[in-house]
Amino acid sequence: MTKTLVALAFVLTAAAVVGAGFSRPAGSAAIGASISRPAEAAAQTSSGNVGYDGRLAFVRLRYANSFGGFGSRRGGRELPWAHDYPTADIHMMKIINDLTTTTPHVAGSNIFSLDDPELMKYPVAYLSEPGGWHPNETEIGGLRNYLLKGGFVIVDDFDNSGGDLQHFYSVMQQVLPNARIVDVPETHPIFDSFFKVDLRLMERSEGNYGGAARYLGIYRDNDPRKRLMMIVNLNLDVGEHWQWSTRGFSPVPSNEAYKLGVNYLIYALTH
Repeated sequence: MTKTLVALAFVLTAAAVVGAGFSRPAGSAAIGASISRPAEAAAQTSSGNVGYDGRLAFVRLRYANSFGGFGSRRGGRELPWAHDYPTADIHMMKIINDLTTTTPHVAGSNIFSLDDPELMKYPVAYLSEPGGWHPNETEIGGLRNYLLKGGFVIVDDFDNSGGDLQHFYSVMQQVLPNARIVDVPETHPIFDSFFKVDLRLMERSEGNYGGAARYLGIYRDNDPRKRLMMIVNLNLDVGEHWQWSTRGFSPVPSNEAYKLGVNYLIYALTH
């Protein structure tokens, strides 16, 4: 794929980003085409956080779980928060690198707990499989501060089996007691912030759960005219597509999954 240069200027600060002058790339070619399998292999051997240098980096949120604390993936049992790590994270940043004039970190990503002060340096964070998410009071306060100070969270990879959705509602009620979690309409700017995403194509995803895909969100002050602070992919595993796109996994939805990821980041960085 020919690299599309987009006039996009981002000034990264501790908790806010100002974006200006970007445009959509022409054409509708598969946007994951520039990712090679050698890059995927490199991603799988990456370790440690990339650290803060003012550049955009993928941030994944970790949490304690029933396996015993934060645990280790080396024991052969993948932790819920680490699902699709690190390949999905790096693939997504490679797409951002190809489509914009930013220079994000593409050789690694960051993992932070919700109560880690370093999290406040990054404007976007990703939370996987919240059905197993049981934050303590400090982590609840950390997420509250992050969202209210301008942070944006992408929640991915869960459904309502076993009461996971109700559990998520319960946790978020502790984080933002007055917040309402509502369906985000297809007409919302987040689905048109860079690409025009055809959400119907995500219904064909092999990474879907049994129910119909839904996109839930929390608005600042519960006002749909204000910014989204959180987007929730329910009955979807968007990160699965980012991880396995180089292996021919569900090609059409994978293309839309990358578009969703790009849109989420562009929306977050400009609102």
